[in-house]
Amino acid sequence: MGRVSSAVGKRIDGVGGFDRHVWAISVVVVMGAIMSILSTTSVNVALSTLSRELDAPISHIQWVVTAYLLALATVIPVTGWAAERFGIRRLWLSTGAVFVGASVLCGMAWSANSLIAFRVIQGFAGGMIMPLGMMVLTLAVGPARVGRAMSVIGVPMLLGPTFGPVLGGLLVQYVGWQWIFYMNVPVGLAGLALAWRLLPADRPEGRHRLDWVGLLLASPGIALLTFGLAEVPGQGGVAHPVVYVPLLAGATLLAVFIWHARRTDDPLIDVRLFASLRLAAASATTFLLGLALFGSLLVLPLYFQIVHGEGALATGLLLIPQGLASAAVMPLVGPLTDRFGGGRVVLVGVMLLALGTAVLTQVGADTPYPLLLAALAVRGLGLGASMMPAMAAAYAAMRPETVPRATSGLNVMQRVGGSIGAAVLAVILNVQIAAALPGAGTAARGAVPAGDLGPLADAVAGAFGVTFWWAFWLTLAAIPAALVLARQERHARDREAVQRAREVAAHQPA
Repeated sequence: MGRVSSAVGKRIDGVGGFDRHVWAISVVVVMGAIMSILSTTSVNVALSTLSRELDAPISHIQWVVTAYLLALATVIPVTGWAAERFGIRRLWLSTGAVFVGASVLCGMAWSANSLIAFRVIQGFAGGMIMPLGMMVLTLAVGPARVGRAMSVIGVPMLLGPTFGPVLGGLLVQYVGWQWIFYMNVPVGLAGLALAWRLLPADRPEGRHRLDWVGLLLASPGIALLTFGLAEVPGQGGVAHPVVYVPLLAGATLLAVFIWHARRTDDPLIDVRLFASLRLAAASATTFLLGLALFGSLLVLPLYFQIVHGEGALATGLLLIPQGLASAAVMPLVGPLTDRFGGGRVVLVGVMLLALGTAVLTQVGADTPYPLLLAALAVRGLGLGASMMPAMAAAYAAMRPETVPRATSGLNVMQRVGGSIGAAVLAVILNVQIAAALPGAGTAARGAVPAGDLGPLADAVAGAFGVTFWWAFWLTLAAIPAALVLARQERHARDREAVQRAREVAAHQPA
């Protein structure tokens, strides 16, 4: 990727911000991120409508979400190789065009099966858009300014889970479910036009052969693991064969892949890169934050819907303070990350995230909305000051030539971490609600008289409180990794200072 790095690495060296070239790349990356994230977050609110209008049971129509996530996870490992083989610009344009085309087909779907098939195509394209954007932006700004670069794409990543359900609810309620997919068309076409004009040309490097053995191990392994985790809530735990068989198979395939990748000269994902303690600590921090983030994003909407009886649109609106707070703090944490390192910033973010979650552990049936919204705002500040600085720290630890394949590994860890977090908290919530309201749970939410729980209201709210305690401890689990990251970044800065001093001394006249 040496030629790619030189092609996109035009940046100014002063203390100020990025030049126009880098901002142009940032606009393209953000457009791609918006497409990918909205397609992940806006469909959930339409499942009941899709079930009714396409005449399919919920157990079948949920594959509209699951199939997209499986395709997304399956394609991530090959993204690094494909970027080197075909070039980032060409691959971004190709995957963007496929994504737009698949979105049109999804809107035209005539049955549940056709919609699921088109969502698989959309997921294959969407799975590459985000990693490719991270690659090109990281190479454009260099490690010294990657914090500000990550803060650019961090805004849509953190706002997507907040505004996706709101937008989806509006479209389903007032226009039609088809527009959840059609809305990607104007955004996608604008992104393609900007990418064609603004993304720098890069020369593909075909020196890396495709690791077919690694591909046949990693992609099915990630897909099986993701599928097993996605089925945990519906099956009520891990004891069902539909859950533990794919989980065990996926974990086995990934273990064999790691063994294979450590022994081959040209692996699909070079796991040996993570032998660097700095990169390993940043990746572990990202993984653990993914657990806490995506798990909480599952529980929060259910609390408003089940305990307070809010609809999909109102629930999305109530989550806005968390997304706005994340977006507001992002421009601040980028420069701080570049100056002090991601580890220190992440520690502050984790503390804020834990503080906001601690308030949610005390929720009841009559908890006032101002308190809940304030807690969500504090959580939003913590999210903005933790997830993106951790990602930036990981990219800052990469050498330019390792960015494509290290990016694939980092995105795999984030995706698996998010799946595990969502599955764990879903199971805990299911068990707690079942104990408070026998015969009901997240798998059969229709059995819960949302907002009309009567004497059971406090017990059901307590079930959410217990689940938020688990989210609280999952959040604190990121602290040790962040401490290691901060120490490694400090050591790296000390080594760089010593090296600069030696270079200055070498140029001094005798």
